[in-house]
Amino acid sequence: MTKKEYAQAELENSKRIFKSVTPKYTIDWWIKWVASIILLCAAAIRSSGVAELAVYDMILSWIGCAMWCVVGIMWKDRAVTLLNGAVAMLLFSGLISAYVDGRLPFQG
Repeated sequence: MTKKEYAQAELENSKRIFKSVTPKYTIDWWIKWVASIILLCAAAIRSSGVAELAVYDMILSWIGCAMWCVVGIMWKDRAVTLLNGAVAMLLFSGLISAYVDGRLPFQG
């Protein structure tokens, strides 16, 4: 499939041509996509139902939410920042609790 080129007037007036509103290949673009992939991996681990992998889900979810919090700050979007910042703090407290209880698999 080849990418069709559109005239500027056609792009501005069309209701059928979808245009991305966010710029591509900027630092926030890379962070949001890497964070989204990490969060998808965390969800896949969570959906597997294997209890031994729960800590990896928590680690990946924390990393993904922290990265989305950074994106929210870069975009000056309070909702994205608040949601992901709060979830990242909750996940981090869970990780600290798991560390204190000795439930981390890589703990000696």
